[in-house]
This record gives sequence, structure tokens and C-alpha cells, in this order.
Amino acid sequence: MPLTLLPLPHAEIWLDEHFLPLEAASMLLHELEQTIRWRQEAIRLYGREVLQPRLTAWHGDSAATYRYSGLQLTPQPWTPALQELRKQVETATGAAFNSVLLNLYRYGQDSMGWHADDEPELGPAPVIASLSLGATRRFRLRPRDAREIPHAPLSLDLPSGSLLVMRGPTQQHWLHAVPKTARPTDARLNLTFRLIVDAAQTPAV
Repeated sequence: MPLTLLPLPHAEIWLDEHFLPLEAASMLLHELEQTIRWRQEAIRLYGREVLQPRLTAWHGDSAATYRYSGLQLTPQPWTPALQELRKQVETATGAAFNSVLLNLYRYGQDSMGWHADDEPELGPAPVIASLSLGATRRFRLRPRDAREIPHAPLSLDLPSGSLLVMRGPTQQHWLHAVPKTARPTDARLNLTFRLIVDAAQTPAV
């Protein structure tokens, strides 16, 4: 199915709930769970270091270094599975990507707090393509400034194989999160494809 534009002000957010067939998404989840070198990074939050409540990995072109929350991530090389996914996502979005951040939510208490993908390395209007595999988890959006955008927070239940694309002014005006849930849930893997602007001028190795 094609990507569908969500009707949100000061944002450009597209969704395809059936980007990958369920069986293919399940097989891919199993492969990546077993083959990726997962890490649990410590980040600086309100002046102290805490472990991220999820496992992560950063892959991409050799020059695609990424910094956020006090971390500096040096990319691991593209695996064949990630390289193939990159091609599929680039075809669907019409955008180029040189890196991907993988977040593994092992159970309901793994989460992602409110934030925007607005680091300088991503440029002023980044394209973030987010592919979900595994358990359905709730994805939340809210305006950065409710006075500027008087819009209620939005909740999306993203199923396995879905592709969510945020582009244009979205990161300037909206925050997003994956909250904890008390419901029993299996693992969910999220892959967010990105373009590190400075590295885009450097040939891939």
C-alpha cells in the first residue's frame, strides 16, 4: 500500500501500516535480534547518567557519526539485511539514507521519552523513516508548543511491518515518544533510517 499523509498541522507525517508482509517482518525481526550487536548505552539526563530503557545499535556509512543525549555513535557497517531494507525504504520514500538507528524494546517497560530528532547532523528538515517489527506498540505525538499548535496529542498503534515517515517541519514543531505499557507484550524492534548531512558528502566505505 502507498504511504498516507496524516492530517496534522505544521507536520508532514506519512504512514503505511502494511509496508512489509507479516511473515517477512517476523523473519526479519528474528534475524536482527540474533545478529545485531546490541548495546545498552548510558545517557545524560537531567545532569546524571542513566541507562537507556531499551537496547540500541547504530549502523551506516563509515562517516555517519551521530551525537545525541551525550552519546557519540560510530556506525557499525551495513549488514546485508539492513542494506536491503535501506533500498526498500529509499524507494518508498524517495529519500536517501546513510544510517539507521535500531531500538529494541524487549518488553513493555522498555520505552522512549519525549524528544524530537533535531540534532544538527540531521539538517533543518530531516526525513526520518521508521520501520516497526514485532509487537504493536503505541507511538505518541504532541506539539512542542501547545500555544502555537493547539492540537491534542495523537496516539498511533504501529503494527509489525508498518512504515512511518516524518519529514519537512515535523521535528521543529512536534515531539514523539514510545511510552511504557503495563500490558504483557513481546519484543518490538524499530529501525529509524536517517541522513547524516555532513557524512552525505563523504563516499561510503
